[in-house]
Amino acid sequence: MRDAMLPGDKPGFELDPRLEAESLHVMWLGLCELRIRDDRRWPWLLLIPQRPGAEEVHDLTPLDQAMVSFETNMVSQALKDITGCTKINCAALGNVVRQLHIHVVARNEGDAGWPGPVWGYGLREPYRRDALHQLAETIRGKL
Repeated sequence: MRDAMLPGDKPGFELDPRLEAESLHVMWLGLCELRIRDDRRWPWLLLIPQRPGAEEVHDLTPLDQAMVSFETNMVSQALKDITGCTKINCAALGNVVRQLHIHVVARNEGDAGWPGPVWGYGLREPYRRDALHQLAETIRGKL
């Protein structure tokens, strides 16, 4: 758990420790923190709206709902451009981690688990640290 607030942190908001443990901060968007899930099987981003207590998209104000939609679309397009993937999967499940977070995953035919979902498929395969940081830098450059 972090001891100090980072730029972009919202008062009263705390990132779920499970999201923090398995992902790397990329950047702050208008509403969401953008993170990379540390699983090299798929380019996988997370958008976490900085709203304390939000578990579902409908928990957000209408303005925040529009913003999260805009940011999800922007990140999805950037990830598709960077990876050249054939499909982007977006979802806000919350079955394991209740805190509202949106998954944006680049998929290709023949990837691990295709055509099934990525959730619960096999074991996470962490990136090498330098590869994870390079992907984060590429994403920041695209956005």
